[in-house]
Amino acid sequence: MGPIDTLLMQVLSGRSDAGVRFDDLCRVMTALGFAQRTKGAHHGFVRPDVVEIVNLQPLQGGKTKPYQVWQVRN
Repeated sequence: MGPIDTLLMQVLSGRSDAGVRFDDLCRVMTALGFAQRTKGAHHGFVRPDVVEIVNLQPLQGGKTKPYQVWQVRN
């Protein structure tokens, strides 16, 4: 199991949404085929077969907002 697989399992498990690092979640999104567009602190991820744009913002300390991890999981 590679590092991306480990990160993906952490996101999908739902046990530690508050503990997911922002850079790690961005790597997972890119590995899943999402294209990243950045404007300021907002990172938008798009993919042709996904209707919604997934917007992520880092918290101070390099973590991801827990509700955004939940959105990625869904």
